[in-house]
Amino acid sequence: MRRVIMIVLDSLGIGALPDAAAYGDEGTNTLGSILKANPNLQVPHLRRMGFGCIDGISGIPRMTAPTASYMKLAEASKGKDTITGHWELAGLYTETPFKTFERFPDSFMKKFEEAIGVETLGNYPASGTEIIKVLGAKHKETGKPIVYTSADSVFQVAANTEVISLERLYKICEIAREMLVGDLNVGRVIARPFTEKDGVYTRTSDRKDYAVSPGRKTILDNIHDVGQKVYGVGKIGDIFNGQGIDVSVHTEDNQDGVTKVVEAAKQEFGGLIFANLVDFDSQYGHRRDPIGYGKCLEEFDERLPQIFLSMKKEDLLILCADHGNDPGHTGWDHTREYVPVIFYGKLIKPGLNLGTGDSFADIAATIADYLQVEPPKLGKSWYRELIAVHPEE
Repeated sequence: MRRVIMIVLDSLGIGALPDAAAYGDEGTNTLGSILKANPNLQVPHLRRMGFGCIDGISGIPRMTAPTASYMKLAEASKGKDTITGHWELAGLYTETPFKTFERFPDSFMKKFEEAIGVETLGNYPASGTEIIKVLGAKHKETGKPIVYTSADSVFQVAANTEVISLERLYKICEIAREMLVGDLNVGRVIARPFTEKDGVYTRTSDRKDYAVSPGRKTILDNIHDVGQKVYGVGKIGDIFNGQGIDVSVHTEDNQDGVTKVVEAAKQEFGGLIFANLVDFDSQYGHRRDPIGYGKCLEEFDERLPQIFLSMKKEDLLILCADHGNDPGHTGWDHTREYVPVIFYGKLIKPGLNLGTGDSFADIAATIADYLQVEPPKLGKSWYRELIAVHPEE
């Protein structure tokens, strides 16, 4: 009974892709900026697995005998957003990027405000933590929700939960999700609840993402269709709009996410545990905080032994990312970068450098072979290179 545990270290890019300049991201390197701000970064478990041996990574000492195999992957799809990255990890190619906006059209905003019964504030690109500081008092005074976006394809709605209830905020976002289709084609609507005390604004863990459905089958569907379980941890259920997912559990933060992964791994089932650890991106990448990002990475590394202990003999652990978010870059948004991949398990050959792959979908293809389900149309499987003992041999 085989199982894959895939953990997305959200936004942990390791260097600009060849086409990064077309996205305004030339020279970006998320991990590089983290290491520059944290020259003594302590990630002994990642290092032991071979993280520092991945092509292009410098600043993390290389192991002579890594315990895992490793590589880096390029993104084939057009874009650098969360949905595009995760969908490609699951075997889908996105040809047409989701639309981005400096501000949403007045004609749309008028219809949206009529639909929700109240006017809005904002409607411009901003850091989520900054815009609630700027507009939080006016929001409290008027009861108008705060709307903002970024360089990503997102329509975000922020509200103080003492002004607009969480239930009402979710309803507002559901209305926006229904409207932001067709020519507008926005990838995600995100509910951003926050609290305020003595002028200090704090976003809560009740964030909720409303994504479009993939529309085509992913590796998640292929696993589900043969009776194996797909167990989503964190925002995975939202990113795929529930498609192909059997169980979806909410997480409070990265630490809770790891706890939920360990809890799932201790259960008896075959299939996929698919987790997203969002704090790397939301708390540190977007906020351009390389020191905090480094500390967060160290905290994850400290938890790796718990994941190892929860794994069964036939489990495959995959650590990867979905895009970059260089905290040393300008602006507040994702960066188009290579992502690291680590393959670890008792059935996996250690110390194998697979080089550079052309698509995140290589992960989906490898998972399909490992779980013996229908492969995606996109991606190269590295199964035969990775597996120590082939069942048919």
